[in-house]
Amino acid sequence: MTLEKARTAAEVVDWRRRVFALYAAIRDAESPEDAHELWRIERDELLLHHPATPLLSEDRLLFDGLPIASYDPQWRFELPILPAEPGGFEFATGTDGVVPFERIGMVEIPDTGTLDIWRLTSYAGGLFIPVRDALAVRPGGTYGGGRYLIDTVKGADLGSDAERGTIVLDFNFAYNPSCAYDPAWACPLAQPGNVLSVAVPVGEMYAGTAG
Repeated sequence: MTLEKARTAAEVVDWRRRVFALYAAIRDAESPEDAHELWRIERDELLLHHPATPLLSEDRLLFDGLPIASYDPQWRFELPILPAEPGGFEFATGTDGVVPFERIGMVEIPDTGTLDIWRLTSYAGGLFIPVRDALAVRPGGTYGGGRYLIDTVKGADLGSDAERGTIVLDFNFAYNPSCAYDPAWACPLAQPGNVLSVAVPVGEMYAGTAG
């Protein structure tokens, strides 16, 4: 059992290492469109072939690529981080114990709404921005529990400017958490301040029924 746990841990470390490298390449890409194509290809590769994939074995048999919408530059923003009311929540995971989150700010997305920005207050820190939109749980829509835009502790980081106090949000890179594909995973989902009343028709969609 110890060797099995060590192998699983090493596989997860390799997954995260590859995600960090992928997002570094995304930030360095010549254009957001090129970055998005790289992201699509590499995410398909990871989910289909990596041993730490959340895709169940029966789902991998018929896998022919994630349902990712074409890139739309209108859904890319660099936004100032605005003050928000203090708040927080705790989430119990299966691997990292209880993870506390602190609301540290918010962003206003033009003609769309606002999203809270969360910080992991446990070891390693990190920013976390999930989103649930009006397409959630609709056929051919988005995952009911919400998608992730930013999760820097796991490598999903599109960039920020500390001096200007801004952060890059590109909804074309919104992706489903692991629990969307394997119920064995426990994933923090979109809080009330991360729910939009409008449809976000870009990013990774969802063909399943969970959530």
